[in-house]
Amino acid sequence: MERFWLDSYPEGVPHDIDASEYASVFEIFKNTCKEHPHRPGYSNFGKTFTFSEIDALSQQFAAYLQNDLGMKKGDRLGIMLPNVLQYPVALFGAMRVGIVVVNIDPLYTARELTHQINDSGADAILFLENFGDVVEKTLPQTDLKHVISTRLGDCLNFPKSMIINFVLKHVKKVIPSFNIANSVRYLDAMKIGQQSTCVDLELAHDDILFLQYTGGTTGVSKGAILTHGNIVANILQANAWISSKFVRGQDKAVAALPAYHIFCMTANILTMMSMGIENILITNPRDFEGFVKILKKTDFNIIIGVNTLFRKLLNTPGFDEIEFKDIKLSFAGGMAVTKDVAREWENATNSVVVEAYGLTETSPAVCINPLNITEFTGSIGIPISSTYVQIKDDEGKDVGINAPGELCVKGPQVTRGYWNRPDANQESFTQDGFFRTGDYAQIDEKGYVRILDRKKNMILVSGFNVFPNEIEDVVCQHPGIVEAAAIGIPDDDAGEVVKLFVVKSDPSLSEQEVKAFCKEQMTGYKRPRVVEFIDEIPKTNVGKISHKDLRDK
Repeated sequence: MERFWLDSYPEGVPHDIDASEYASVFEIFKNTCKEHPHRPGYSNFGKTFTFSEIDALSQQFAAYLQNDLGMKKGDRLGIMLPNVLQYPVALFGAMRVGIVVVNIDPLYTARELTHQINDSGADAILFLENFGDVVEKTLPQTDLKHVISTRLGDCLNFPKSMIINFVLKHVKKVIPSFNIANSVRYLDAMKIGQQSTCVDLELAHDDILFLQYTGGTTGVSKGAILTHGNIVANILQANAWISSKFVRGQDKAVAALPAYHIFCMTANILTMMSMGIENILITNPRDFEGFVKILKKTDFNIIIGVNTLFRKLLNTPGFDEIEFKDIKLSFAGGMAVTKDVAREWENATNSVVVEAYGLTETSPAVCINPLNITEFTGSIGIPISSTYVQIKDDEGKDVGINAPGELCVKGPQVTRGYWNRPDANQESFTQDGFFRTGDYAQIDEKGYVRILDRKKNMILVSGFNVFPNEIEDVVCQHPGIVEAAAIGIPDDDAGEVVKLFVVKSDPSLSEQEVKAFCKEQMTGYKRPRVVEFIDEIPKTNVGKISHKDLRDK
């Protein structure tokens, strides 16, 4: 199969990677711990864990899971945390004993959490106590056997740990009241784990590392199966592309996107780790004033974000006081970067935004712009090492150069399918084994890919997939609503937001009531920003909702 874009590769970037170099992501982690034991690995709230400290702490957590909870290879652990130091401890702890990690958005409602726990078959969950009431509501509807809670300050030094935990609970009052019988505190679990030794398991490429939940190309949330082989490949592909830009064991990266999202997970938490680069974990990037304060006192070299994040930072007071003298890479993905944001960012930081493209199902990287670009290209770049892309028509035929069609991908980073979803797997792959991305694109003579539109009705809110049918199913459970349909509308900050069309049976039903109902049922980025009441939802000739007509409207 021809890869005509190889001539566009920057000098020194290999056309292919050797994924057999490492048997597992855990092997990469152990290699980093051996090469850079005393280097900072992950930092948060002024506390830093070196790689050797993460290694030791993850052994304690693994011993607790393996010896005290009796969890075994292939069991699933839900991790429901923001970017805190407990995250890498739990991640590598689960990894070393072969436990599959199910990453969970901490802002999920009870309905969303229940679906993910039941669909994944998770045996245990580690959650931040800020979300304890949601977990409590979920438990009666799931088969969770083990529940571990942690507080924001649990990994910090005394007295900061005590002060943060006290203030959150008693001053800011953001810790809800909840009562979960037989739950265990994270610090107690770590003490118990310290009394025994875990047995690190031999892991291979076929072993599952993550069940990473996404809407896929259509439908409700489902778990993309990402194996150690998938993630090893994507780490090595990213290394091949960016390693010449950085100094192993020296540089610092800002991890502002949520670690539970595949972009931050692979790009920050794992790829930066593989190079011995410190990750500065930003727990609440929505607090942009606090975020700017952190950036002011940090000599960072890499920042990874989405268009929304860059735009918000640019408009935050104090941003112009940040020194960008050490910045080597401003890396963007998750959603399209707009030209105005790219231009403003470059003017403010003297750093060109390098845009990339990926999906949950591709671990995620598929295309990246060369790092030596001197201006923003507006494209998603060229296919990375060992990756094949084709632009195909509806029949699966390659349409060739400069012709629009669906972007389809094949490579070692591509998922083998969705967890317990044979129907979705059949729909998501072409007969010749390419994964259908659901994005319309075209590729030019040099191999640069441009996204034109989305084939499906998926709405992209700040880099998160939102699927209309999930919103419609939830909204129609309201007794005053007959029918509903959701579309995406343009938004300067988020790229798109959800607009909801509603046919109501209760004449007194208001927009505020609909939004309040959605707030109870859906996490923030899925909730409709605009609600419009109409007399009838337009349909296709076979009776399906015509989202196209609503968008045209």
